[in-house]
Amino acid sequence: MSTKYKFRKQEQLYFISFSVINWIDLFIRTEYKQIMLESWKYCQQNKGLEIYAWCIMTSHIHMIIGSEEEKLENIMRDMKKHTSLALKAAIKQHPSESRREWMLWMMERAGKKNSQNIDFQLWQQDNHPIELYDNRILNQKLDYIHNNPVIAGFVEKPEDYLNYLYSSARDYSGMPGLVDVILVSPVVL
Repeated sequence: MSTKYKFRKQEQLYFISFSVINWIDLFIRTEYKQIMLESWKYCQQNKGLEIYAWCIMTSHIHMIIGSEEEKLENIMRDMKKHTSLALKAAIKQHPSESRREWMLWMMERAGKKNSQNIDFQLWQQDNHPIELYDNRILNQKLDYIHNNPVIAGFVEKPEDYLNYLYSSARDYSGMPGLVDVILVSPVVL
């Protein structure tokens, strides 16, 4: 087991990324993104998850998180387990999901190949937590999260992405966001 990517210091903030297996573009539907938001809200209220920044891309998610209550690895494990089941059910039930059979087949195939699963896998196995041990790293990851849609070519300028509901860039620009976010003050270097 790798020791490189671990939540080592519970009191620190971490940048995490987690993606759908095979980078499937799952989060093109509002219903699927809403499942993530509801899960985060539950974790905030019941597990002590602190969200400092986030962005839902089509196939993956970036976040800056912390917790003074439950261990981050436990929160992430539970959140990924819950959303995996909820997203699987939503895919099966979505009336116009043209990719349903293909996505479920890919996720069942991935689950059967992974000894840690029984028969289904939605998320890639790890979160790649990176400890944000100084302001330089924190600023870099905050910028990365909020500029990721620009780099991906979804929008031309970062400010265009503020109209996108599924990012904390809105919170950092003074607009209301969809999830409670603890703002960190970026330090000008």
